Amino acid sequence: MAKKVTNRKPLSGNRRSHALNATKHQYKLNLQTITINGKKVKMSARELKTLKKNVA
Repeated sequence: MAKKVTNRKPLSGNRRSHALNATKHQYKLNLQTITINGKKVKMSARELKTLKKNVA
């Protein structure tokens, strides 16, 4: 099981129909499983991009 290392939460909003009906909706994170030092961890794609940018 990969450990989740991000502290970000899903965003919430509304879906809007053409009739402007509002229903609750969650925008979930783009979690990716990667291996760092032999350990599997889950982090968001945005954090992974920043990590690669700052390490390289």
